[in-house]
Amino acid sequence: MNFLTTVLAFLLALGPLIIIHELGHYLVARWCGVKVLRFSVGMGRVVWSRRFGKDQTEWALSALPLGGYVKMLDSRDPETAPKDEAELDREFTRQNVWKRIAIVAAGPIANFLLAIGLMAALFMHGVDEPSARLRALSESSVAYAAGVRGGDTVVAVNGNPVASWSDLRWQVLHAAVEKSEARMELRGAHGGTYTATIPQAEVAKLDVEGDVLGKLGLDLWRPQARVDKVLDGGAGQRAGLQPGDVVLRVDGKTVADGIGFIEAVRAAPGRVLAIEVQRAGGTVPLSLTPERDPNGRGMIKVMVAQAPEMVTITSGPFEAVAKGAERTWETSVLTLKMIGKMLTGEASWKNVTGPITIADYAGQTARIGLESYLQFIAFISISLGVMNLLPIPVLDGGHLLYYSLEVLTGRPLPARVGEIAQRAGVGLLFMLMALAVFNDLVRLF
Repeated sequence: MNFLTTVLAFLLALGPLIIIHELGHYLVARWCGVKVLRFSVGMGRVVWSRRFGKDQTEWALSALPLGGYVKMLDSRDPETAPKDEAELDREFTRQNVWKRIAIVAAGPIANFLLAIGLMAALFMHGVDEPSARLRALSESSVAYAAGVRGGDTVVAVNGNPVASWSDLRWQVLHAAVEKSEARMELRGAHGGTYTATIPQAEVAKLDVEGDVLGKLGLDLWRPQARVDKVLDGGAGQRAGLQPGDVVLRVDGKTVADGIGFIEAVRAAPGRVLAIEVQRAGGTVPLSLTPERDPNGRGMIKVMVAQAPEMVTITSGPFEAVAKGAERTWETSVLTLKMIGKMLTGEASWKNVTGPITIADYAGQTARIGLESYLQFIAFISISLGVMNLLPIPVLDGGHLLYYSLEVLTGRPLPARVGEIAQRAGVGLLFMLMALAVFNDLVRLF
């Protein structure tokens, strides 16, 4: 079932993104007066098609589901060259350079606009996210050494406001890519604010593909270890635990939260634990002996509160659009910086991901909920837009490079140079795809 969910989530994410991208090319081409011969979702052999409209544009589904294209009237290809002199004015290469730039750029721009729209809709609807309140930190952690304390809430990083856990991760991720210090402003659990700075040397060590917050020792705040439900026949019931009990100590050690209590129980299969619980305003000592589960860990058949503190991030229409545009811009810049660092050797090429990893993330976010899935689609849409703008022949960015040179020199790029660049671009693209699939398989196995 999980495999089916992953495949469907991947197709439902990628299919619309390809259609939106190609619609950008199609609509601007029509607006510029260029005749569109075919609009294809997928690459390779056409498996289904229908013709519509005054120009009888062919709308097609092709065999390979990754990608798509818009085929226009174009004299460079005998198959698409005008057959009637009356159509010469509607041929792509006869358009002025600015129209050609607009047609090519329209695809990536459509992806960016979609991302902005999705994020704006989420911000207007209201997104429930874990707050930026921190769990108790290990005294050996980087963040603790910098002065960060558990129970407090991060309100800003390097001067940028933080409203939720995802905001906190985003700002620390940004600092990791920039290899800068992370200056945190925190609101204390008992009032007042203070600043703690994680040194640049520690931030620079972070793997942007990993758990950047966990590596610093930061984790979500959790509520006290309150017993919500006691199941019949379990070790918890035999020990006398009751719904509403709050576990204060285990073997004399203070229990910070529900996760801490669960960890203590799992680490003690078959061993007697002396626990103290708060009940009806008083303290009650109990003796608890966890059973051994099939994995060799302790279990007591008790449900304990462990959900993090949540906040709802909501914005008005104009603010939501502005925030969506800002997040799209920041994600695009971050992606380009990561590509730059990979080219200079500052970041690993292991960060290049392909369809298998994308499909895995699609399935995971779909199982979490619609909001997470839409956020994932927005991120992939941004990535698709950025990657298509890279100056690689075959991609939109390569064509934009040609036309930019034409603007500067006043004449088109020689056909022979274009052909050589196209071949080199295809080779480079296949190498990147092979690397991405290889990284995917390494992650998978």
